[in-house]
Amino acid sequence: MQKADLVVVGGVVLTADGDWNIYDPGAVAVDGGDIVGLGPREEVERAYHGRERINASGKLVMPGLLNAHTHAPMTLFRGIADDLPLETWLYQYIWPAEAKWVDPDFVRLGTQLAAAEMIRSGTVLFCDMYFFQDEVAQVCREAGLRVVIGEGLVDFPNPDYRTPEEGLERNEYLLRKWEDDSLVVPSIQPHSPYICSSDLMRKGKALADKYGAPYLLHVSETQSEVQESIEKYGRTPVGRLADLGVLGPTTVAIHAVHLTDEDIELLAQYGAGVVHCPESQLKLASGFTPVPRLLEARVKVGLGTDGAASNNDLDMFGEMGTAARVHKVMAGDPTVVHARQALSMATVEAARVLGLEDRLGSLEVGKRADIIVLDLDVPHMVPVYDITSHLVYAAHSSDVRTVIIDGRVVMRDRELLTLDEGEVFARAREIAGRIAADL
Repeated sequence: MQKADLVVVGGVVLTADGDWNIYDPGAVAVDGGDIVGLGPREEVERAYHGRERINASGKLVMPGLLNAHTHAPMTLFRGIADDLPLETWLYQYIWPAEAKWVDPDFVRLGTQLAAAEMIRSGTVLFCDMYFFQDEVAQVCREAGLRVVIGEGLVDFPNPDYRTPEEGLERNEYLLRKWEDDSLVVPSIQPHSPYICSSDLMRKGKALADKYGAPYLLHVSETQSEVQESIEKYGRTPVGRLADLGVLGPTTVAIHAVHLTDEDIELLAQYGAGVVHCPESQLKLASGFTPVPRLLEARVKVGLGTDGAASNNDLDMFGEMGTAARVHKVMAGDPTVVHARQALSMATVEAARVLGLEDRLGSLEVGKRADIIVLDLDVPHMVPVYDITSHLVYAAHSSDVRTVIIDGRVVMRDRELLTLDEGEVFARAREIAGRIAADL
């Protein structure tokens, strides 16, 4: 019998691997942060003795969820400007608030609040675009949460740097500092083609390619953005990115709502990915990413929440359910974006979009141990005929009992082990009072 750091035994083990194997009852053995054993409970227990043991009998064991796009520190702006068009929300409320309030302490606190929310709801990794990303990385290291950090690149002064050149320098510093970290993945994230110059987007892509990093940006989020791009450049935003030479397998178009057939062909041709944020898009009435058409064209699609100021939560279970339902209505076809596709977009497909599929997104021997355990002994999860269907259409984020990230238990039986939530809540309420007084 081999020794392992941790063995999770019993319950239903949903792997989300290539064959979507399910073991009932199953078990997972973890050592050094890697999954070293996986399969029927009796086989794994015969092969591995865990220094720590988690009994998951009567529960579901599955891969943790991946939030492929958000702005974590914006939890502190949750609800300050709701029920507004995107341009009004962004230009008149969010950017002015950021200019006044965002600093390293704000980002640290907002990320702590986001980390608590995400861990509690079964998210094991999020891809962040914001400022002071070194603070985001440090918080995630302390909380035991995975993160893809991206210092938002823009052409104008912002709370973190004054010029685009300084922004590129800051990003290269982060790429060097965090490139070998077990939890932090640095990336390059220009905000969007409508506020980034061609030169900045090219330089950002060159930097991403130099370090083998993901390259993400908001693309074609509104119809007005697309129309302005056509008027100014004679091309849609996606077409412009292709002309600039920045489309490729590591490129990720966030939102990608208003896409032409040619846009979808270009994304497929270059192997680029897309992140769909359905609840944010619903709330801002910006439209819907054409997920069925993208999947038909074999474009990689992951799910994200967007920031808490435009969603207003970071709940990936809600995001999966919304993604599966809304496209059925849009297409008038109840078979599109079925439950397994929606679950894939929050696990294995999100990992593919971010270039992390070799180590994350499913439970497989050799991959990192990012595991969540859900309670099945609750009314809305009884009975179970199809577990993937239940996860998308019935499960709640509050069903998550235990979260393991990189082999470390960060939440056990709903007790968060890596963050002082009481202190975080108190400090968040204090700064929210000051922000509210200034509105």
